[in-house]
Amino acid sequence: MQLLAAIAVFEMTNLASALGSEFDAFLFAPIGWDKNEMALSVVSALARLDVDPWTEAAKLARLPKPAAASRLAGLLADLPGGPPAHFDPSKGAARLVALLPRAAVSESLAPRIVQTATAVPRYHIVAFIVLAVLMFSVQYVIASRQAATPVETTGSTPAVADLPKEPTGSAP
Repeated sequence: MQLLAAIAVFEMTNLASALGSEFDAFLFAPIGWDKNEMALSVVSALARLDVDPWTEAAKLARLPKPAAASRLAGLLADLPGGPPAHFDPSKGAARLVALLPRAAVSESLAPRIVQTATAVPRYHIVAFIVLAVLMFSVQYVIASRQAATPVETTGSTPAVADLPKEPTGSAP
């Protein structure tokens, strides 16, 4: 289990370093407060929509500003429970889109984000296969050692007929 946790931390570190901080100003910009009085940022809003925040930020950065603002406003309007109180999705989206890096940076970064995001599950598959092979190897070694150990069957266990019979009378 510790091996899987170490692999997951390694993968998250690689993913974070591959993504860089170009989108940090946009992703961590505050939006407002949700109904449970929890702070809501762009990254948390996109995560609540089950959308990868870095990939979506790269897509938005490639779009013209009005199109990006319109797409982001639609996403924010679709938040579970609706957008935060006192937040106009169209005006807020225009403010947030202004925080995105210029398109040239995001265009060079977008293929790296998609490639890194799709490569992450491969590590899980490889780790699973390695652990499965290791587990089956250990089981094979243990089973082969048990099969090689001779079992004595002569003279070690008395026959049922040789056992003393219990008295049938009542106790004193």
